[in-house]
Amino acid sequence: MLKLLLITLGIVALAVVFLALKLLLKGDARGPMTHIGASKAMRQRGIHCVESMDTIERHQLANRPHATEKRKNTGANG
Repeated sequence: MLKLLLITLGIVALAVVFLALKLLLKGDARGPMTHIGASKAMRQRGIHCVESMDTIERHQLANRPHATEKRKNTGANG
């Protein structure tokens, strides 16, 4: 049982070392882009990541003309 645990830990440690070396030797030290907006197919469909969609919708709401409401005074005084 202990032998199996040590072998598993050794394999995991080796995988972590290889991943670290790949990132260091790659040059820019960045991992793969995992955002939805990085996918060409998603951009063609008009699908963005949640943060981008939120920014776009907030910008649209801020630039929309506000409707003015006329309130009826239905209280006891009027």
